[in-house]
Amino acid sequence: MGTKASIVGPEGGEAVHLGPATMRILEDGSTTGHRIGIGEITLAPHTDGPPQHRHGRHDEGFYVVSGTARFTVGTTIYDAPAGTLAMIPPGAPHTFANPGDEPLVLLNTFTPDLYVQYFRDLRDMIAQTGPATPEATAQVMSRYATEVATDYAD
Repeated sequence: MGTKASIVGPEGGEAVHLGPATMRILEDGSTTGHRIGIGEITLAPHTDGPPQHRHGRHDEGFYVVSGTARFTVGTTIYDAPAGTLAMIPPGAPHTFANPGDEPLVLLNTFTPDLYVQYFRDLRDMIAQTGPATPEATAQVMSRYATEVATDYAD
């Protein structure tokens, strides 16, 4: 069992650039025995996030560090200022956006770390084929027990 700590400074981590969003992977699960993955998402002003989707095998958390996030969970919209925590269990349809005039910064957790690789795969797909389409994004999501949610019944 490993006992090596991971300390990631403000300029550290692995930056994954996805157009108007950047995911800075802070913990990819390698230090935590894959129990949790952590990233920092920066989303440009007036930008939508991914299509609304459901995860089948992991919880996802969002802590609003700065800016205001707009979380959509099914048909319910929440405007969440800095200091807000949103926890999304498996099966709950959700997305997020930045409706504001300043960048949105979110601390993003994945329990377990399954979804961290999604961001790397999406980056690689964009590098090969150009900007992500909803269909291509859905295909990458499907590798990680995640599906686009078009029907919001629980």
